[in-house]
Amino acid sequence: MSKFTLGADPELFMVDAAGALVSSIGRIGGTKEHPKPLPIGEGFAVQEDNVAVEYNIPPADSRLAFRGNISKAMSYLSDTIALNNLKFSNLASASWPKEQLNNRAARTFGCDPDFDAWAKGAVNPKPRAADKTLRSCGGHVHVGYAFNSEEEIWEFIKMCDLFLAVPATLMDPDDKRKELYGKRGAFRYKPFGCEYRVLSNFWVHEPRLTDWVWDSVDRAVDAWQNKKINVDADGDLIELAVNKNNKDVAAKLVDKYHLMVV
Repeated sequence: MSKFTLGADPELFMVDAAGALVSSIGRIGGTKEHPKPLPIGEGFAVQEDNVAVEYNIPPADSRLAFRGNISKAMSYLSDTIALNNLKFSNLASASWPKEQLNNRAARTFGCDPDFDAWAKGAVNPKPRAADKTLRSCGGHVHVGYAFNSEEEIWEFIKMCDLFLAVPATLMDPDDKRKELYGKRGAFRYKPFGCEYRVLSNFWVHEPRLTDWVWDSVDRAVDAWQNKKINVDADGDLIELAVNKNNKDVAAKLVDKYHLMVV
């Protein structure tokens, strides 16, 4: 058995046959408060989140199960929206046509705050971007673990920044989402453990990237449990790499800590 479980609630944009962005509002169903169950197993659900489609998977206790859960949800939902001549986009952020944002739900960002592990759990400010039409898609991962304190969660999230967010700076083609979300240390407390909110959705489109998420969380858990790394020593470099998309700094950290890049 694994020493942790892993779930996720990825967000995705839809596009039509011509590649034009299409809002999820009124087309998918489900809300944050009342997600719509999917007929593919317990724990799978979908909801409209601003203009994006958000789906939930149940917690997995192995890399194979985690990959399978992502693939199962992606396949079912892709087939479902294809009935309306729509498909999922690979974009993690985009400036939307104003006519697609002419709806209160499209102008509402997540009401629940998230927190900054590097600031001892201080609340992160609400997202704001100079481009009011900018929307983004997260690929948040849900780590199931019996943490003993908030402090343990903070230290673990910092380790996730090193093992996931730093190499993701080299792997994720998107560089606009962080104007809204995805700064280092972003997380939420959860009854099952914590939600790591830094990653975009770039990893849900290929099984090898989904495997990378599992393996990198596994390495982060091991490094945190066994106190293998003093992550605070490179906190400033991690901030520069992640928050500023500084690929040169990220590459140096990858080399120093032998981080996984696929």
